[in-house]
Amino acid sequence: MHTILSKQELTERTWHMRVEAPLVARACRAGQFLMLRIHENGERIPLTIADWDREAGTVDIYFQEIGATTELLATLAEGESILDVVGPLGNPTHVEKLDGTFVMVGGGFGIAAGYPVARAFKEAGNRVVAVLGAKTRKLLICEEMLKAVCDEVYVATNDGSYGKQGLVSDVLQGLLDEGEDIRLVFPVGPPIMMKVISQMTLPLKIRTVVSLNSVMVDGTGMCGSCRVTVAGKTRFVCSEGIDFDGHEVDWDEMMSRQKMYSRQEAEALAYYHEHGGCLGGKR
Repeated sequence: MHTILSKQELTERTWHMRVEAPLVARACRAGQFLMLRIHENGERIPLTIADWDREAGTVDIYFQEIGATTELLATLAEGESILDVVGPLGNPTHVEKLDGTFVMVGGGFGIAAGYPVARAFKEAGNRVVAVLGAKTRKLLICEEMLKAVCDEVYVATNDGSYGKQGLVSDVLQGLLDEGEDIRLVFPVGPPIMMKVISQMTLPLKIRTVVSLNSVMVDGTGMCGSCRVTVAGKTRFVCSEGIDFDGHEVDWDEMMSRQKMYSRQEAEALAYYHEHGGCLGGKR
């Protein structure tokens, strides 16, 4: 059992939790994830490890209420427990000293997943810039955390309520126009955003590494549900990623596969609501 040590609602339906998980905290590195199961009848869901404290034995997770399991997770209070927290899973992000600027492009609650990677590149001696995107200012997360580890932080909001009105791709284009010597771009967030950024950097020959969020069932490479096509070959995101060359990902296939359990997800959510917040026979 893994105790929830702290819980904070960052924006409407987006949460930050600090969970007791000493074995995960001891070994995790930037870019890895964990599989979480609330109780013995629950499903497993993948969540990126957004931060950790090895001495305290804790990991930080961020999640958005988008399905039955995440809605149930949001009802748990500080002091309650999660049955399984398995990890670290996936390969750590390759961190190196660059001859130019590292740019982390984060969208929505995916910003939290980009934070440890930005921090790791800064610790490696790089100039680090973060470009954060949200629909509106109220939905922006982790800005202050990233300001603490980045040389510059830029924000784009769809409605113009904060930062630049527009998309993260507009901000990235502005940096390029201003002559920023960008050597590596790391987009993490909605697949359509990662696709757009990858298409944008391809003709410029700017290396682009994406953090993929494929559907996962077991997280260890056995089920195959997370598979994507990269450079014409089938790859398993959970065991061979989660980072891949954004210029080589078949984005249309990936986004199509993201919808493959849409009916079952909708049915599970409806069941959860109809049975007073019960999932798999338990609250």
